[in-house]
Amino acid sequence: MPADLAVIGLGHLGLPLAQAAVAAGIPTLGYKTGPEAGSLTAAELRRMLSRGFRTAVGPAELGRVRTAVICAPTPRGADGTLDLSQVEAAARTLAARLRPHTTVILESPVQPGTTEEFLRPLLEEGSGLRAGRDFHLAYSPSRVDPGNRDFTPANTPKVIGGLTPACTESAAAFYSRLTDKVVRARGPREAETVQLLETNFRHVNIALVNEMAVLCNDLGVDLWDVIRCAETKPFGFQAFRPGPGVGGHAVPQDLHGHSGRTLRMVELAQQVNNHMPQYVIQRAATLLNEHGKSARGARVLLLGVTYKPDLADQQGSPAQEIAIRLMELGASVSYHDPHVPSWSVLDRPVPRADSFYEAAADADLTILLQQHRTYDLQGLSVKAQLLLDTRGATPTGAAHRL
Repeated sequence: MPADLAVIGLGHLGLPLAQAAVAAGIPTLGYKTGPEAGSLTAAELRRMLSRGFRTAVGPAELGRVRTAVICAPTPRGADGTLDLSQVEAAARTLAARLRPHTTVILESPVQPGTTEEFLRPLLEEGSGLRAGRDFHLAYSPSRVDPGNRDFTPANTPKVIGGLTPACTESAAAFYSRLTDKVVRARGPREAETVQLLETNFRHVNIALVNEMAVLCNDLGVDLWDVIRCAETKPFGFQAFRPGPGVGGHAVPQDLHGHSGRTLRMVELAQQVNNHMPQYVIQRAATLLNEHGKSARGARVLLLGVTYKPDLADQQGSPAQEIAIRLMELGASVSYHDPHVPSWSVLDRPVPRADSFYEAAADADLTILLQQHRTYDLQGLSVKAQLLLDTRGATPTGAAHRL
């Protein structure tokens, strides 16, 4: 069966899109852009294959689809800007096979202007076709929230910004097969800036509550009780919660090096959030000292080393930096995570606890970094000698909270 859709990039952006398309009955072709692309479980792959999904044998198959969505990763480069090398490689591969009337959509996180100024020339030069006349070109910010059971691609509105009105409508026609609502932006720059705003909104608000966590600890105030009360306000407030750091694939963008402008609020938020792993270490060392123990030689158990609960994804997880800093202080570090069977820090394997109950009882300090659903936090608070809860997940008074 010929594919209607090609998803180029099968990582954290492309796989959810491919799964949603297959669930909607769209014959879908998957094309990997690099070794860092994500993978499917055997059960997921079998389910998708039975519904019309297949992976491309070669790039020639990209020339036989009606719609191509580029979901290549754009990690932050050494200079702090987004690395577009995989988007470029995907564009060149697609351009060489691009046929007239194809709809090309970019979903990768990019700076405003990328679709028109970077992607469009690559596609036009490689294909000899003209965007907006011979093929449709649009941008749609990805709104993937891994593990969220309430909001899926089907009930999450999709923003579309096309190079021309016809481009927008062509992309909207495709996404309307996947989602209940399509929102049309004025153009690709507006759609790209939606992604910028949504990502930065998250980081700035997390930075605010992270600063509040430090302040409330100094004041002896229970921040989680403050948030519980504040979120009863029906307008003008949205609850965010502090943590040991901000993980995930979406990186904050301050436009530095792109437009000559710096979003000062975002820059400050990055500084605050980047400091949180060090703050966890400070709290840990203080707690050990208050109980007559030194960080050097202390047995420290880290619970949950993924960036999000109930997922195996470790992208951007603060657990790495926290483990490194503990080791630098001379602590003996072990971990437990039901989703991570093995874990290495600085190329050294970290001992994995078989039973987090027994490990917590044996450790001088247990640090809860991620509240996986399988953790019995009430039981943990009883078993642990000393417990630092960075997520406010344990019962009030059962642990030292961040």
